[in-house]
Amino acid sequence: MAMIVFKSRLYACNYILRRCFASDRSMYVLDPINPEEKKFQKILIANRGEIACRVIKTCKAMGIKTVAVHSDVDSLALHVQMADEAVCIGPAPTRDSYLRMDKILQAVKDTGAEAVHPGYGFLSENTEFARLLTEAGGVFIGPNSKAILAMGDKIQSKRIATEAKVSMIPGFDGEIKDAEMCVKVANEIGYPVMIKASAGGGGKGMRIAWNDKEAREGFRLSQQEAASSFGDDRMLVEKYIDNPRHIEMQVLCDKHGNAIWLNERECSIQRRNQKVIEESPSPFVPPEMRKKMGEEACALALAVGYDSAGTVEFLVDSKRNFYFLEMNTRLQVEHPITEAVTGVDIVQQMIRIAYGHKLNLKQSDIPIRGWALECRVYAEDPYKSFGLPSVGRLTRYEEPLRLNGIRCDSGIYEGSEISIYYDPLICKLIAYANDRIETINLMRDALDEYVIRGKIFYKSAFNIIFIVLKLRFSLLLRCDE
Repeated sequence: MAMIVFKSRLYACNYILRRCFASDRSMYVLDPINPEEKKFQKILIANRGEIACRVIKTCKAMGIKTVAVHSDVDSLALHVQMADEAVCIGPAPTRDSYLRMDKILQAVKDTGAEAVHPGYGFLSENTEFARLLTEAGGVFIGPNSKAILAMGDKIQSKRIATEAKVSMIPGFDGEIKDAEMCVKVANEIGYPVMIKASAGGGGKGMRIAWNDKEAREGFRLSQQEAASSFGDDRMLVEKYIDNPRHIEMQVLCDKHGNAIWLNERECSIQRRNQKVIEESPSPFVPPEMRKKMGEEACALALAVGYDSAGTVEFLVDSKRNFYFLEMNTRLQVEHPITEAVTGVDIVQQMIRIAYGHKLNLKQSDIPIRGWALECRVYAEDPYKSFGLPSVGRLTRYEEPLRLNGIRCDSGIYEGSEISIYYDPLICKLIAYANDRIETINLMRDALDEYVIRGKIFYKSAFNIIFIVLKLRFSLLLRCDE
């Protein structure tokens, strides 16, 4: 039986906990807590780090008890200390702890948790886990397994999107069987093409090809990478959109056929095909385009029977044509900037929807109030090509929370250990102000005031220098190109 720890004693980092629970509910202007509404009594968070802390904050505000799960090296982690109960589910490697469905399901049973919020990553888009939890009588706080399965398969999701009349990138409708078929299809579409894995994500299993030779080699390498990363080597080919913008639309859908969109997020500034800086709204999207993107995102969600928070991603070319890329069937890392400009607590909405409540918002309720920017602070060194995490103990850690309009979603505190076993994201720094220029300047001030020192690393061992340079030279230049 898993070891359960009930939290009743005081911790050395109580000042950190007070700071964590001092989140300002006034930013959620559309989401006041309704104490009369029926709700779950206890939720287990099947994750770690900043996203586990984020979910716990909303649960606390709603009066819902929380259960944290953790590996043995995470026993003093912030999410463990914030939760009402904690269960150790195994040793440090994720395959032995945070990915162990049997251990997490046992923790649900042992603690009496009624529902599980998976956060992002780990088991958040695992259809087997969602199914097993449901069969055991628990509730998965996310979309149904059918929707996860359909949208997680890029070939199937493209077919569903086409039927829903969502704008599509020209490409081959089906699986590419081998390298020669890849070359044939690429010539029919016209170079350049994007070769990518059907089950891919996070920039893995993707190659751009500009000629037949690159198509053959790209297919071989992408298929190998897909097989090793996802256990699925099915490939597809589509037209490559050169120098596109990456813009995504947040949607909310309930179990009663209602769907709304919460405006877009600009996610074009990336490194290694992974997002680093996001903003909302996008400076490139006019109102009529926003409306069309939102309507198509909702059409896709309704077509697949979606019933939670989700994100529909689009590629946008220089002429403002947009094309469906994929749908992420989970809470996105960058959801706080949408919360800032709309006043909607997306985590609270996910919990309400999972319980069975109808959306308490209409499309006409959703505003764009001001501007928000998010920078992901990673424990990785830009001078070492963003390689392995910069591991070690934080000897000094001060977030720039004295600045008005700054929000920090983090899962660490002074004295925390940065581990090589997990994703090196340590904090999401969010700036919110009246307009874009004011928000960028606020973010620069916040980055300047951020204090990070460690026993092995120092501030330059994080990606903050990279972020500052990007803010200085990229964001403003891309304002309305």
